[in-house]
Amino acid sequence: MPIIDAIRLALRSIVAQRLRSFLTLLGIAVGIAAVILLTSIGEGIHRYVLNEFSQFGTNVVGVHPGKTKTGGASLSGLPSSARPLSLEDAEALKRLPNVVAVTPSLFGNAEVDGNGRLRRVSVYGVGPDMLTVFKGKVSTGQFLPPDDATNARAVVVLGSKLKNELFGAENALGTRVRIGGLQFRVIGVLASKGQFLGIDLDDTAFIPAARAMELFNRDGLNEIDVAAAEGVPAASVVATVKEVMKARHGREDFTIVSQEEMLSTLSSILDVLTMAVGALGGISLLVGGVGIVTIMTIAVTERTNEIGLLVALGARRRTILGLFLGEAVALAAIGGAAGLLLGIGLAQLIQLVVPALPVHTPLSFVLLAEVLAMIIGLAAGVLPARRAALLDPVEALRAE
Repeated sequence: MPIIDAIRLALRSIVAQRLRSFLTLLGIAVGIAAVILLTSIGEGIHRYVLNEFSQFGTNVVGVHPGKTKTGGASLSGLPSSARPLSLEDAEALKRLPNVVAVTPSLFGNAEVDGNGRLRRVSVYGVGPDMLTVFKGKVSTGQFLPPDDATNARAVVVLGSKLKNELFGAENALGTRVRIGGLQFRVIGVLASKGQFLGIDLDDTAFIPAARAMELFNRDGLNEIDVAAAEGVPAASVVATVKEVMKARHGREDFTIVSQEEMLSTLSSILDVLTMAVGALGGISLLVGGVGIVTIMTIAVTERTNEIGLLVALGARRRTILGLFLGEAVALAAIGGAAGLLLGIGLAQLIQLVVPALPVHTPLSFVLLAEVLAMIIGLAAGVLPARRAALLDPVEALRAE
């Protein structure tokens, strides 16, 4: 039988039972739409999270005090005798090859009092190269000057939101603010950076790390961040940093985490989550597959005379098998196409109604979903089609 005639016969059979075919198509369409919608949300969140982390650069290596497991918790949970990270450690790392910039870092929460107004915000103690490491920009004034790390001047750079809350449209440069119990002179305002995973980066104040250690009564840093030169493998920078830190501390009582490694691990976790939510949508596809098995089994029973006549006229059993398989695949393909339109439409609607929820539908997902629908149709149609192909033509012609 020519393939064109086979296609026409399959489509005619689908149209002949409109309601039954529509319900079967609906089952596949809902399944495909669920897969597309859930994977689109998963992929959107994946890209959003990676972009959030990548805005600070992908060539950053962080040194943290204490030896930790992969999860970041202390090995014992007991008080550690690890040597704290110092400003001298940060200065030593600046002299390493392939290192562009280094910034010490510690942070805490304190009240900032200025212009007769009071706010409690996050205060970061950093070095003058912090903007180079984390790709920030100054809106007005300047960033922290390159003073002696252990004897830095009492100056502060305000986040854009903090400046507006304290000074409004007034010029804040040169004014004095009180942070905790210490006085600082405002020398700059950072350009807006927005939010990072729910943390407002603009509602912050940046002071020299030495002053932050005094303010928060700390004897060590929270971390030291190192920016490597572009194109240099993170592993080589990590190895060099580890060698210097072990020489200074006498043992490996610190943990080094590269941004590249963290992004790779994070991407793998998000991939698994995307596949998991896609699998949840796939349950609907299984329901649609059961619908195809049901309708094709009924079709074989109702069309027994037709099958007997085709065999009596010389149609081969593989032709009968192909006809019923083709009908099942056509049902799944049409339902899959409808599901794609429904899923993509819902994804775009969610993006319009809830702009904060990241949604992204890659072309590969669309093609994979349609292929998956056809495979399910093929698999679901095998048993009914095989049953039709094995019917005895004499008995089939006798059937009512």
